[in-house]
Amino acid sequence: MGERRTVKAVVAACSAVAFAATSAAVVAPAAGAEEQAQQQVRQATQQQAAQQQGQQAQTDEDVYRGEVEVVRTPDERADSNVLTGKVFLDESQDSASDGEAGVQGVVVSNGRDIVRTDSEGRYRLPAFDNMTVFITQPEGYEVPVDEYNVPQFHYNHLPEGSPDLKYGGIAPTGPLPSAVNFPLIESDDTANPEQSCIIAGDLQTYDRTEVEYARKGAIADMAARDDYASCGSLFVGDIVGDDLSLFDDVKDLAQMTNGPARFLPGNHDLDFDAETPGHSLDTYRAELAPTYYSYDIGNVHFVALNTVEYPCSPSEDNMPGLGERCDDPAGNPQYNGAIDDQQLAWLERDLEQVDRNKLIVVASHIGLTNWVDQTSPIHQVDQAEQVYELLKGRKAVAVSGHSHTVENMKAGDASEGWQDVAGVDKLPFPHITAGAISGDWYSGEVTENGYPTAIGRDGGRPGLLTLDVNGNNFQERYTVTGEDDSVQTQLGINSPTYRDWAEEREEWNDNPQGEAPELDEPLVVSSEDLAGTTWLTTNFWMGATGSKVDVSIDGAPAKKATRTQEMKGEERKIGLEYSDPYAVSQQLVHGGSTADSAMHLWRFELPADLEVGEHTAEVTATDSYGREFTDTLTFEVTE
Repeated sequence: MGERRTVKAVVAACSAVAFAATSAAVVAPAAGAEEQAQQQVRQATQQQAAQQQGQQAQTDEDVYRGEVEVVRTPDERADSNVLTGKVFLDESQDSASDGEAGVQGVVVSNGRDIVRTDSEGRYRLPAFDNMTVFITQPEGYEVPVDEYNVPQFHYNHLPEGSPDLKYGGIAPTGPLPSAVNFPLIESDDTANPEQSCIIAGDLQTYDRTEVEYARKGAIADMAARDDYASCGSLFVGDIVGDDLSLFDDVKDLAQMTNGPARFLPGNHDLDFDAETPGHSLDTYRAELAPTYYSYDIGNVHFVALNTVEYPCSPSEDNMPGLGERCDDPAGNPQYNGAIDDQQLAWLERDLEQVDRNKLIVVASHIGLTNWVDQTSPIHQVDQAEQVYELLKGRKAVAVSGHSHTVENMKAGDASEGWQDVAGVDKLPFPHITAGAISGDWYSGEVTENGYPTAIGRDGGRPGLLTLDVNGNNFQERYTVTGEDDSVQTQLGINSPTYRDWAEEREEWNDNPQGEAPELDEPLVVSSEDLAGTTWLTTNFWMGATGSKVDVSIDGAPAKKATRTQEMKGEERKIGLEYSDPYAVSQQLVHGGSTADSAMHLWRFELPADLEVGEHTAEVTATDSYGREFTDTLTFEVTE
């Protein structure tokens, strides 16, 4: 996201808030010394187990490790404007093309031009300074990964190296090599039409404390899973939080995962001291990956895009609504959501090489179209319509990060802000914002598992998106950090008492004088509350158009809850009446954003004549694929 959110310190804490059993665990009061020691032992054991999982992935004999072969000879090249090389079958798995057979038909690119290898696996490409040469991994093959599980499929060519940058950038590469050869091995796993692929949003660690939060949270979850090993994981930008020296720590985290760990850049992965866009991601390129590229797994073609233009300029970034943001790239450099002409031309050529029956996954940091920031041109991609045109008639899904929210948008969804900002009427194919590993920037209480609750501004919890693919069809699922896949909803009671408290607490947080207002009994509803409109709320994180939520009170026939955002072109609804009361009651006390708007919130108005006493609500959330998730909430009605 553009800027990290800050929250004023809260000097008093209210009592723990009760909520539905399948939601996030409430942190217990401070433990005694003995219990604290036991918690520390448990945490150490969990961390050690996660590290052992990562070490197992690293030393597994089935993992193909290696590097791109860069050949240099003392003789001067006959043509310094052409790069040649070979894509070869690395049967010895030593990364050396010592007489091994070439692989025909592999796509090779310099980020501008695209060619396919000939019958001997050879290619020729125009060469220019500051280019990255890379291959598109074909299905049925694997590129090697390094010791950190980062795929090795590219070569940076920058003869003089990067300009003077704080974090180093790319070291001088010298003259054009005699050849750049790309090794592959054959793989039944990547040919399999059934795949599970992790899309990981916004790791965004600002320091090593947050690196450890990630290690104990979502990364430990990834270490414990092996369902995604052949497809791997794709971290969709904001890998770090401005401090690019933490790329080394991130690679240590990637070492814990199973399968290749791929990356694309975000607006917090920039060399902010770069004077031109051509060098704004040099350190990222040196450490992790090209700024954009593609790869094939099964019947899926992944396209990893760079949607961050920095510094933006008035001549290139002229979307309506930007104002003066991009007017002074030298004196006041800023970023914008955009794809430059070279990348757009590459994308067109890349897609021309792809069978039209394949599923196209378009991955980016800043989403092509975003819901929560729908009125901000900065947080959309200026060229979204052009990308849509290139994908016309294809089966596609867009995945992104950046907004630290969970958004599951279907083809045909519409929102008022899109037309005003980008001229987008309806989405041509599904768009999913993958949430964030960091959640709400690692805010909130630190749980007994060693990482913060970090509940997002949409009430979403930190976690991982998985695309389960069969052929060119997919189903999405979201896994909350530290939970299993059955945890898909968060229940609460939105009453006048809660709304009054939230207003008072917001005022107190801005000026903390005297005792902090407390919400003592969030699941107790008075008859007055019922008369003043009280809703049972269901935050269904992967809920979307085609999903439904049914509520049964005390075993009575279930009735339908109402989604607060229908995605039919209406404006974004914001306010405490559209909020997730559990999320807000945690955020106002323990810090973080305020979950006063969400595209995946359902409300069920409680009857005004509910009898005094205890009641149980059974909530069944059904997603667009017919999968059902049941949750219960017990609350009390008083006089």
